[in-house]
Amino acid sequence: EQFNITSYDATALAIMTLEAFAGMWINAFIVSVICMSWVQKKTLNSNEKILLVVVCSRFWFLCISWLYSFLSITYPHFLYVHPRLQLVVSIESLLDYSNIWFSASLCVFYCTKIANFRNSFFIYLKVKIDRMVLWLLLGSVLFSLVIGIVAYEIADQVHCNNSNSTGRGSFWKANIKMDKHFFPSFFITGFGYAISFMAVTFSALLLLFSLWKHKCNMQTNSMKDISVDAHIKAMKSVLSFLIMYSINFICLILKMVYVTKKGTPVMFLIVVFQYAFPGVHSLFLIFGNPKLEKTLLRILSCVKFKVCMR
Repeated sequence: EQFNITSYDATALAIMTLEAFAGMWINAFIVSVICMSWVQKKTLNSNEKILLVVVCSRFWFLCISWLYSFLSITYPHFLYVHPRLQLVVSIESLLDYSNIWFSASLCVFYCTKIANFRNSFFIYLKVKIDRMVLWLLLGSVLFSLVIGIVAYEIADQVHCNNSNSTGRGSFWKANIKMDKHFFPSFFITGFGYAISFMAVTFSALLLLFSLWKHKCNMQTNSMKDISVDAHIKAMKSVLSFLIMYSINFICLILKMVYVTKKGTPVMFLIVVFQYAFPGVHSLFLIFGNPKLEKTLLRILSCVKFKVCMR
């Protein structure tokens, strides 16, 4: 049975569709460029490996999240009649959490490879970081699986609370009863968000401190240091992610607070930004990578030339 879609639902769905498909195109572009480079060179460096898993997780997150939102708005009763479809919620949360942890791993990788400190432990990490990338990604996946299981439990409880009360109406106005068992789940989820946020923040601060030390050495020794340029490029990438991630982190916390208040303007803005985050930050990654930037500009120039020829 198809339900009547209100103007609020239609507006939300239109905005989410636009953001989701734009984000999927941007991330698919990065995947195609990296895969073509992989075929040509027969290998990938550590930076490209992390970047590849980041954009893949973002692509599938946008696909599944948009599909679930579409079904939730157009066929809300269908989701409650078929409780197994709540598994989609856990997969969506797993991919979203993986995206966050993979992105944090990329920032930590930039910091470890580029920052220069004389600490023996930091030097050890700099030497071993390439071998630790796969373990770093595996740890991110394991953490994400835990959050996915937690999200499935929350979705199952929401389904039980609403199975007898959900009728004809809007998905955004579904009444969700806050259960006492939600709070431990929210604590685990928020704790994971906080750890990844702290990792990104410390990476940015270490890069900034390392850059400051390099500038002091350049003034003292009156000589150029080529690593300063690498510091500046890494700082731009990490700071862009830190700014986006700070807003996203606030939205994630607000989402947990407003989970029982569907249909509010705050919840709408949270969803809109969360759909924009995977695409906008991937766009920053493109312009922070010379190879990706050149390829994108080449494609845009070709498209512009064909349009002008018509």
